[in-house]
Amino acid sequence: MNTLTMKGHAPDHFRWEESDGVAVVTLTGAERKNPLTFDSYAELRDTFRALAYAEDVKAVVLTGSGENFCSGGDVRDIIGPLTGMDMAGLLRFTRMTGDLVKAIRACPQPVIAAIDGVCVGAGAAIATASDIRLGTPGAKVAFLFTRVGLAGCDMGCCAMLPRIVGQGRASELLFTGRSMRAEEGERWGFFNRLVEPDALREEATALAANLANGPNFAHGMTKTMLNQEWNMSLEAAIESEAQAQAICMQTRDFERAYRAFMEKRSPEFEGD
Repeated sequence: MNTLTMKGHAPDHFRWEESDGVAVVTLTGAERKNPLTFDSYAELRDTFRALAYAEDVKAVVLTGSGENFCSGGDVRDIIGPLTGMDMAGLLRFTRMTGDLVKAIRACPQPVIAAIDGVCVGAGAAIATASDIRLGTPGAKVAFLFTRVGLAGCDMGCCAMLPRIVGQGRASELLFTGRSMRAEEGERWGFFNRLVEPDALREEATALAANLANGPNFAHGMTKTMLNQEWNMSLEAAIESEAQAQAICMQTRDFERAYRAFMEKRSPEFEGD
């Protein structure tokens, strides 16, 4: 795979489609609600890492096949083998799953999760790691780690989820493992909005296309600052944003927008 383009990318463990700057990643295995395996974890991680250098992909849609998003780690292919691993093997696995979340957060492209049906466990974690989430009325999100005897602190959920829905709500979801209903998720801010199932992919792709046609360098800067400012004081954040915005003001997209405004037309951004 060329580090400057995703052309020809052909993963073995999920579907990849790319058109006009929008990539659609579709988790597969609909008969088992699109579970993740050791191989799909690693291939997803490597794909999102490669996106950090891809000039031809401007936005990403992450979705599932059939009528579900993702049922989390596959019981037969992952959960069973994990019970027989030593600590070193377990830590290699948990670090790999965390590396997928870090890759989603680190790639400059906005990542839109399009969620229908089951979205649980690791599936809920990668949805949480996405920048924007669209759901359907039938979406059911559960961080069900405690229901299999594990802690709710998996794949960064204890860091990310409170920032999205608040500390108390996140605590309830992570302690109980219960399902968050779709309307509840929208009210709490987990879902940006709900759409009907037959319109989900179209809505997500249209949003991604709108973002892809925007100032892509600036979008990447926005995502970077959203990540970095988690650990900053307000004073440090304001100074960092001043520097980031000054960098963006040197791009030709900034000049293009000015010229378009003066000529009373919509700007045509090119990402530089």
